[in-house]
Amino acid sequence: MSEEKCGCGCGHDHEHEEEMETMTLTLDDDTELECGIIGVFEVDGKEYIALLPVEDETVLIYEYTEKDGNIELGLIEDDDVFEKVSDTFYDLWEDEDEVIDCE
Repeated sequence: MSEEKCGCGCGHDHEHEEEMETMTLTLDDDTELECGIIGVFEVDGKEYIALLPVEDETVLIYEYTEKDGNIELGLIEDDDVFEKVSDTFYDLWEDEDEVIDCE
């Protein structure tokens, strides 16, 4: 068995599929934006989701809730909360090459 780890942070010897799950956001102007789902994480008891638009390198972070199988995203309007959430995101995914910038 190889001593190499997969690099995902899980600590297991296995290969991951290269494609990440995606979701489509409908923006205020009714355009659609396809995004890869980097992950869902918790900060101070709330869940947040980090998304990476397919044709961009800017990470988008939203409040995340799931009710009755429906995903709801919310804007993070408080600057201090956003800073804490984005810092947590960077701490969790600091080794990922594709993480460039948060909005």
